[in-house]
Amino acid sequence: MRKIKIGIDVGGTFTHAVAVDVEDFSIAGKACVPTTHNSAQGVAEGVVSSMKQLIEQSGIKAGEIILIAHSTTQATNALLEGDVARVGIIALGKGLEGMMARKQAFLNDIYLAPGKLLPVYFEYINTAGEPGRDQIREVISELHRQGAQVFVATEAFGPDNNRYEKLVVEVAGEMGCMATAACDLSQLYGIKVRTRTAIVNASMMPKMIETANLTEEAVRQSGIKAPLMVMRSDGGIMDITEMRKRPILTMLSGPAAGVAAALMYARISDGIFIEVGGTSTDISVIKNAMPQVKTAQIGNNRLSVKTIDVRTIGVAGGSIPRINQNKVVDVGPRSAHIANLQYSAYSENDDFSGIEVDMISPREGDPADYLKIKREDGDYTITPTAASYYLGLVKETGHGEANQKAVASAIEHVARKLGTEPGDLAESILLNTSGKTEKIIRSLMREYKLDRNFLVLFGGGGGASALVPHAAKYMRMKHEIAKDAEVISAIGAAMGMIRDTVEKSIFNPTENDIVKIRQQASESVIGMGAKPETVEVQVEIDNANKKVMAIATGSSDLTVRDPAGDLDEEKLHNIAAEALKAKNGSIRTMGKTNLLYVMGYSKKVKHFFGLMQEERQPVVVITRDGAIKRRFADVKLANCPVSGVKNQITALIQELRSYGDGGELVPDIFVVVSGKIVDMSGLLELPQILSLVEFDLKDLHQEDAAIVIAAKKR
Repeated sequence: MRKIKIGIDVGGTFTHAVAVDVEDFSIAGKACVPTTHNSAQGVAEGVVSSMKQLIEQSGIKAGEIILIAHSTTQATNALLEGDVARVGIIALGKGLEGMMARKQAFLNDIYLAPGKLLPVYFEYINTAGEPGRDQIREVISELHRQGAQVFVATEAFGPDNNRYEKLVVEVAGEMGCMATAACDLSQLYGIKVRTRTAIVNASMMPKMIETANLTEEAVRQSGIKAPLMVMRSDGGIMDITEMRKRPILTMLSGPAAGVAAALMYARISDGIFIEVGGTSTDISVIKNAMPQVKTAQIGNNRLSVKTIDVRTIGVAGGSIPRINQNKVVDVGPRSAHIANLQYSAYSENDDFSGIEVDMISPREGDPADYLKIKREDGDYTITPTAASYYLGLVKETGHGEANQKAVASAIEHVARKLGTEPGDLAESILLNTSGKTEKIIRSLMREYKLDRNFLVLFGGGGGASALVPHAAKYMRMKHEIAKDAEVISAIGAAMGMIRDTVEKSIFNPTENDIVKIRQQASESVIGMGAKPETVEVQVEIDNANKKVMAIATGSSDLTVRDPAGDLDEEKLHNIAAEALKAKNGSIRTMGKTNLLYVMGYSKKVKHFFGLMQEERQPVVVITRDGAIKRRFADVKLANCPVSGVKNQITALIQELRSYGDGGELVPDIFVVVSGKIVDMSGLLELPQILSLVEFDLKDLHQEDAAIVIAAKKR
């Protein structure tokens, strides 16, 4: 029997569903329905109907489905539209701590979007007298009388002792009310940020829980018993039960799903992911086979949650050119469907000879210079999609192939009306879109210190071919269009890894502190359905901000790797050489486990006009079927059994340690074992590293092969 994962992406216009066979990652079926924004059941109706259509059309049996996961725009839309519940804040504390809680947790209405505020109400409970359940019920009732619909419990230093926060949530539940404990969203100090995060989370709960319940009920009525997951904003997935508690984690889950597909399906290790829709384009970074995340913000308000760092521009496959003095002066942000214009590229009638060219204002307040083509059968426009087709840049067609004759006729006759050449008109449209894309890409490259020599512009979304090929040509960079680009986000939802992040304020963390937070993150993803054998945890210590962070990822299934997909070492060497740009270097295998290889070469780098030189050793970690897992610019490494890992780590750190203004600097340490890369790059001291590696490797056979990698810091 097949093992099928179903992924569903809720977009602004369409909801896509896709079935992935986990045996070979092949696509077993696709379905597409309009997104049901205006339904009484909201987007849940589209999620369910796309799933049912997919199952019916693809002949999938309920017993074959091992997981269903979907992204959602609902959390983001709720904030933008102000469709949120009013929140009652219950601050707790005593003495000086209580005064701090009372002052810093008393927040004004929170700005969500232009014209949209989140109303909040406030009460304080002094915990010096051990507040009982009756007192808490009275406070909740008072806030309800003031207008609060959901509740937040927050206490000064709640991360250290959350007993009262939890008690408030428990009592609220007994009263039939929804509530959030601030400690469940963040374990960092800073009551203002922690409280604000809890408020936003609580405000979403009624709408998100209603949608979750409708979705889960419909799935179970279909006879499907597989876990139901929701895409997180940091690129992972979480089970729907956890989403009911922390809906805030689904903000920006749509773009995150596309990034997950780039990692898991296309297996991009370093690149710029460009997901192109009809109206807007999302641009994000993949570095060292990991998405880049940042702290989320609502307006100018910082929150204690992480999201994929996505930069959105208002130009895409369906954007309308703006014309001034017969020249293209801009493209977008309005798109054809917003202006009720048809795509000339997909017109069945390929004759545009009898047209009139007009300029319109799509919405009230818009400039009146957007291009409209008037033809007897309706109103059309030229878009970047048509321009890209005209210039022969489209190789992958996404939702469907354009009518090439209609493309040529429309552009040629509009160009004639504007007194220019057709090729120049098409090129000017794409020069505008590529200029906007380049600005964002260059900003990301500077911010994340990306080496353009190793980067690929990776296009996803139904409009990928409209923008990405020309942008790559314009920037003189390589590009790829994702296979099944039009459903890439749905694929990402299906293949997403179960993920959670635990951050905690800890001053001078001990080895025990590090192991404890690592275990907490691991247990969280295992509790959401990840198989223990698949779990990987990265721990980072931020001494400047006095915090420790553990990021855990895992999979809900143990996919059997198909040996037929393995490549011989010569082919793997060729892939490694390309990944490392090793033009003059001789790639060799430097170590291997049962599932991974470490391959690289040595090169000499000259300094000071050639008077000095040093030897560097770039390497990649690569799977047996050719996927790059990690790339390193310069390392020292050692092969050993698992039992010898600690000794090799100690020796490499002693050899490569250096000293700077901040004291001792140790190299970043990684251990390659079986199919995992144990990442300890966020740890700062040898005892911390040894303690964590002992914990991570304790269940492995001591004679298994391991490779210790020490990445030099520069």
